[in-house]
Amino acid sequence: MSAVRAFRGMTRAGTRSVLIYRGDLITGAVTLAIQVVLAIAVWRIVYGGRGPVAGVDARTAVAYAAIAACLQSVLLPWQFSTLPMRIRNGQIATDLIRPLGLIGQVLGQNFGVLLGRLPLGAIGLAVAGVVGALVLPPSWNAFLLALVATVAGAAVAMLCNLIVSMVTFWTFEVSGPLIVYRFGSAFLSGSLIPLWFMPAWLRSAVEWLPFQAQVYTPVSIYLGRLRGGEALALVGVQLLWVVVLAFLLGLVWRRARHKVVVQGG
Repeated sequence: MSAVRAFRGMTRAGTRSVLIYRGDLITGAVTLAIQVVLAIAVWRIVYGGRGPVAGVDARTAVAYAAIAACLQSVLLPWQFSTLPMRIRNGQIATDLIRPLGLIGQVLGQNFGVLLGRLPLGAIGLAVAGVVGALVLPPSWNAFLLALVATVAGAAVAMLCNLIVSMVTFWTFEVSGPLIVYRFGSAFLSGSLIPLWFMPAWLRSAVEWLPFQAQVYTPVSIYLGRLRGGEALALVGVQLLWVVVLAFLLGLVWRRARHKVVVQGG
């Protein structure tokens, strides 16, 4: 029970770290609103009154772009966690002796950050709704399965983010790799370009990576592009990636513990 309380405490701290900076929240909301409007405008221009492309009509493509931008904003903040800073300033020494393990601390905080950013995603969706870019899912089953896929996608994103953040144990400066990872993830997850429109060879490669589980899978299920057994299979792939990434995180952490060098005093 003490570990559960500690995890809840880290979650609350992560949420407060987002909500306490109102200026950043306002800036983030405005930025996301602009991003959503631009994405909608671009896809409407790309279609330009044409019929379906690769079996996808303009309304579906526009809705995908709007929802994907909001989901990506929630799942991939510019600062994944405070782990790099805690390693650089030596706070990691204190973290290692706390009752809740370091991985639990960071995951709890990251989960809190995700919860704190949900209002931003809601604002982005509201903007998309105002400009007529949202559509309803084809059925309640699709909506509920999309919710499950969104939760699984969030778990995949948090695990990927934490694994990348742990590079700090070896480099002490991770801003470069995080920027590369952020933009790479935005592309490979289908946030910028849906996998429907990717060349066959690229799509085949992307399907072997965990990124599509973050955005493409939940949004495609919501829009009805993935249905029945195919949708259930991709949710199963998401859950498999959660297990694989958790195992990989454990391996990285076991190696990282031998690289801890406390700086500061």
